[in-house]
Amino acid sequence: MAKLKRKEYDELLLPLQLELTAMARWVQHSGQRLLVLFEGRDTAGKGGAIQAISQHLNPRQCRVVALPKPTDRAATQW
Repeated sequence: MAKLKRKEYDELLLPLQLELTAMARWVQHSGQRLLVLFEGRDTAGKGGAIQAISQHLNPRQCRVVALPKPTDRAATQW
């Protein structure tokens, strides 16, 4: 998979961020709730994806929760 150049990334990201903010307004006005769950190994890019999504949302509407490190037994389930 080829890596996107920064300019291409920004051009692709802008319409998605606009759609996300429109969806966040709909969630607020309709009284609905939305859960987005990220799961993956360390250094899988979860933090960057979460930041890209949440940076344009109202902090009163968006909450990021980090779950604790899995137990040794749970870690073997991969």
